[in-house]
Amino acid sequence: MMKAWVPDPDSPARIRLEEVAKPRIAADEVLVRVAAYSINRGETFLLEAPPPDWRPGKDVSGRVVAVGRDVRDLEPGQRVVAHPDQAGWAEWVAVKAERAVTLPDGLDDRTAAALPLAGLTALRLTRATGPLASRRVLLTGASGGVGHAFVQLAAAHGARITAVAADDERGQRLRELGAIETIPSVEDARGPFEIALESTGGRALAAAWERLAPEGRLVWFGQASRTPATLDFFNWKGGLSGTLRKFHYLDDPTPVAIDLDTLVRLVAQQRLHVEVGLSADWQDTPAAIEALLGRRARGNVVLAVGT
Repeated sequence: MMKAWVPDPDSPARIRLEEVAKPRIAADEVLVRVAAYSINRGETFLLEAPPPDWRPGKDVSGRVVAVGRDVRDLEPGQRVVAHPDQAGWAEWVAVKAERAVTLPDGLDDRTAAALPLAGLTALRLTRATGPLASRRVLLTGASGGVGHAFVQLAAAHGARITAVAADDERGQRLRELGAIETIPSVEDARGPFEIALESTGGRALAAAWERLAPEGRLVWFGQASRTPATLDFFNWKGGLSGTLRKFHYLDDPTPVAIDLDTLVRLVAQQRLHVEVGLSADWQDTPAAIEALLGRRARGNVVLAVGT
């Protein structure tokens, strides 16, 4: 048996810590003793109406303690960062070996735990946008983990990024990471932009579309506000033509381990900074969820297990 956070609709944070069965690994999986995990906004939304037999937890770091019979590249004792489908807010988690990579000694567990979902999304967005060199890019919802990572990766490509941030303190950090300017709302953006990335929903999608350059590209990758977006194609503000793409990071055909290893390498070489806005003990997960949803944490929210 082990301790794990499970959905609880009657709790204020919609989770509770309880004893559950320790996972058994399949032939292609490894068992990881969790050292830290990161909370993602999408997981908190799922807690409102959890799927059957689902537990939260997609971003973890820790140590391999057992491997399935078909696993060749990982061994017990190795430190890893991993991206399980679920159930990572726990003392132990089973993860497919193709979703785990080893960590260098210089990369700590809390930093590593913040990498998978936010880092993979940001890295794969740089492919979804097409070439970024010298392109004007509009990024909404830039204050979270994805935004911080994307700004750095895109700036390294030579992109000219305008990032939407709720306040100037967060904007200052984004400018330090590579954004050429930050603005409080998408309506304040001065286009045209060859590329726009939108993840907040509501009016922001249409506002971003209106600021596209001719034949620009708008990539939709989230709806953090929970407000559906409406787009009127007869609104001729902006360019007369453009491309709209719905993006999900797992649609990218590149194996997760390859991209995750790239992110680990960039962080280890100090070419990518992981922004951890809140770090706490895993017993404080309910409070951490409230801080994330209340936008009181800049970047990633990470919890350490067993400290």
